[in-house]
Amino acid sequence: MQLLLILLAYLLGSLAWSVWIGRLVYGIDLREHGSGNAGATNAFRVLGKQAGTLVLILDSLKGFLAVRLVYFLPSEEQSVVWMLILGFLAVLGHLFPVYVGFRGGKGIATLLGVVIALHSGAALLAIAVFLALFLSTRIVSVSSMSAALSLPFWLIYRFKEPSEVLIIFSFAIALLVLVTHRKNIVRLLRGEENKVRLKRKAED
Repeated sequence: MQLLLILLAYLLGSLAWSVWIGRLVYGIDLREHGSGNAGATNAFRVLGKQAGTLVLILDSLKGFLAVRLVYFLPSEEQSVVWMLILGFLAVLGHLFPVYVGFRGGKGIATLLGVVIALHSGAALLAIAVFLALFLSTRIVSVSSMSAALSLPFWLIYRFKEPSEVLIIFSFAIALLVLVTHRKNIVRLLRGEENKVRLKRKAED
């Protein structure tokens, strides 16, 4: 059962909604436009608000459902560690999706779903940080990195989270988001980072 759930979590994460919606509805491969990433941010940028919102929801849902696979294990085997493993595999699937040639996105939306499943309170506060910065800057990379960096703070100081494993994971999330956004950081330092325009523009 454990091996089956590991495989299912990865396959869930590999569901390439942005690529499929781009191909089926708009007739384009999202990865050939905008930033080249197969994620919700690029879907907003290239396909528009409706498609971007749908991709955001679906990508978050697959992370959430992957973590919830833990409940198929016997009750004595259900643990935060197993939830983290399944969530990690969903993010890995998004980064390297088997269905579309292992070329995925940055995993932020999927990671959001994972965090909601693990700790909804801290996730909602991180979302609030994201929205506040996005509405003021319209720069998704700044908003995403700030939200991720705030997560350990919320767990430690707002919720007094007793699970050391979960706190370590929150720091790992912050580090992962910084690593996956290293090109964005370079563009930010150069003043070249794009802002999101909430309308479809296929030739971004």
